[in-house]
Amino acid sequence: MKVLVLGGSQFNGLALVHQLVREGHDVTVLNRGRTEATIPPTVRRLTGDRTDASRMRALLGSEGFDCIYDMCAYHPPDVELMTDLFRGSTGHYVFISSIAIYAPSQIMPITEDFPVDRSPEQNEYGLHKILCEDHLLAEHNASGFPVTTVILPMVIGPRNILPDREQRMFVRLQKGRPILIPGDGTALSQVGFVDDHAEALCALMGRSNTFGQRYNLTGSQFFSDEGYVDVIADVMGTNAEKVFIPADLMDQLWDGLIEAAPGRLRLTSHIDIRSGHAESENSIARMQRWQLAMLIQKAQPNLHRWNQSLVLSADKLARDVGWRPRHNFRQSVERTFEWFQQQPLDRTDFDFTFEDSVLDLLRQQ
Repeated sequence: MKVLVLGGSQFNGLALVHQLVREGHDVTVLNRGRTEATIPPTVRRLTGDRTDASRMRALLGSEGFDCIYDMCAYHPPDVELMTDLFRGSTGHYVFISSIAIYAPSQIMPITEDFPVDRSPEQNEYGLHKILCEDHLLAEHNASGFPVTTVILPMVIGPRNILPDREQRMFVRLQKGRPILIPGDGTALSQVGFVDDHAEALCALMGRSNTFGQRYNLTGSQFFSDEGYVDVIADVMGTNAEKVFIPADLMDQLWDGLIEAAPGRLRLTSHIDIRSGHAESENSIARMQRWQLAMLIQKAQPNLHRWNQSLVLSADKLARDVGWRPRHNFRQSVERTFEWFQQQPLDRTDFDFTFEDSVLDLLRQQ
């Protein structure tokens, strides 16, 4: 098939391009050309910024594709331009979205019909992914535009462009650092493996029963916070010095009632005398939530509290497409760590001052 990949030079997109070539498809990649990538020589490369509508029309206006994978649509105008360009000239448009769209839930696993989060707690990334899907589904309902939305969770694998996830954990363990685990370490999370995702996206191509549908794409297993540490340490052949952060301290850090800064932790709550209620410094809370979410891989800490499990179901994709992941969590870690060991040492330069501040407080208790 003739396939266009928007993106395609990094991580998920690059893995997809290689899988498409392995399966014998005629592949074109369009991106800004700012990232060096080992793309197979048979792939046609186009350079353009999707925010430049005239350039995009010049590059793609006369083209037709059997399938388009949009790996990098982040704002509604991104997909509005694509529907204008390819209405009637593509057999399938696959929009890559994110677990960030889903509202918090106490029911697991999250399926595709669960509510999305449009609340003030949602960030621009999640909200704009929702608005992109809104537009695409409206186009599907109005004109039959053949769109499928695919929801990705956190992703593990070689060439991950988010080093603060599994790569940070590799470095902690290599350096023999204490591993901070929130609470009792029982909250559940989930990742997918990048090569499995590429295979799934290829299997989805051209299936008319998926048009107008949303699909979760993720790994077959989930893990506790403590289990995440144990599996990675075992793969690396090392022992983890696990330090559990008491739940009450996690709550204070998460809510910004205690500020962790190099060499100190201090109370930040104050009383608004006019309204008579306590408030925390929201900027501190927001910053610390993301730092705490880097202790163990956590998705969307703006929506999901530190001790809240977050697990997706991919049963709908298995039912409609017949795809199942080939790698379990341990195998995904093994493949990723093999790649990591071959990388330059400068990839291991992480700032651990926040973690050191938390460790200092725990030692004082």
